[in-house]
Amino acid sequence: MSIASVWTVLAVQASGAGAGEGAGTGATGILKGLAAYGFWGYLVAALLGFAILFGIASALPILFTWAERRVSGRMQQRWGPNRVGPFGLIQALADGIKLMFKEDIIPAKADKLLFMVAPGIVLAGMLSAFALIPLSDSAVVVDTPLGVYLITALLSLEVIGVIMAGWASNNKWSLFGAMREAAQMVSYEIPFGLCILLAVVSYGTLSLREMSLAQAGGFLNVGNWLIFHNPLFALPAALIFFIAALANTKRAPFDLPEAESELVSGFHTEYSGLRFSFFFLEEYASMFVISVILIAMYLGGWNLPFVPGSAMTGSFGAELLAVLSMLFKAFVLVFVMIWIRWTLPRIRIDQVMSLCYKYLTPIAFVCLIGTCWWELST
Repeated sequence: MSIASVWTVLAVQASGAGAGEGAGTGATGILKGLAAYGFWGYLVAALLGFAILFGIASALPILFTWAERRVSGRMQQRWGPNRVGPFGLIQALADGIKLMFKEDIIPAKADKLLFMVAPGIVLAGMLSAFALIPLSDSAVVVDTPLGVYLITALLSLEVIGVIMAGWASNNKWSLFGAMREAAQMVSYEIPFGLCILLAVVSYGTLSLREMSLAQAGGFLNVGNWLIFHNPLFALPAALIFFIAALANTKRAPFDLPEAESELVSGFHTEYSGLRFSFFFLEEYASMFVISVILIAMYLGGWNLPFVPGSAMTGSFGAELLAVLSMLFKAFVLVFVMIWIRWTLPRIRIDQVMSLCYKYLTPIAFVCLIGTCWWELST
């Protein structure tokens, strides 16, 4: 999806909010209450929402970085970080503070404007997507009926920032990494999008919140989860979505854009200090965003086995339980991503492309057609 797609959707949402169309066009909870006070209310709501999102998006990478180092250490029979803070929990925070105060170097022959703007574009797309992910029925900053469409459009802005970073660095390794990233992301967005279309066909909505609500109930309260409701087509589609998500987030074995053994550090070779941390934050935060999308579409959303759907919405306790459920599922998927990184070797770029076009895309298309038939026949 292009930038034009993002602005088109934003314009539609803005016009809908102004005309009072639909409850899904504005902020929820406190933010919606602040918006009722006019311009200054909107401003305070926007600043508060940004502060919450930036805090979460900054805290999660710290936790995931610590988990990756500890898990990789255990897998390689070593300790990992265990000195700074209890169990090494503050090591990632210490590294982040160090990056903030390191010298920000811009190569002499780089395109300075593009070089400086690129990390911001990468981070901005991810932060905007954070505002649209539902952790419960009410825990969502912006609830829009076009949620999953807008999220994928915003996440696709990353490739633009990466190409800008690789080109502006005036470094052949950075340019090679950017070219790989562009080819990889554009290719894997095809099976990625087909798997999203499968969920949209199954639920008849583009709202991730509505998808989660639709998966409540059933046998043991998991019968309506899409992977159990339509296991013949949805189960392989969920697996394809997860593989495509690994490629879109540049996680091993698809970390070709920043392959250290070949490209030094890929598209961010010339970056240092705070600008480098933006790429770092984006990767780990995207792991969480992609996991929540997969959970909302295929893995029951915030619903739990043996817990009625009515017990996950309404009161503060129910909403808290739903948020904890979503976070637990997301952390499990992030752990699997970490596990895969330290288990599977990096594959070649031709193998990356072959896997996408020869296997994942055809299988995802068959699953989508099969789901259409399934919905028409049931």
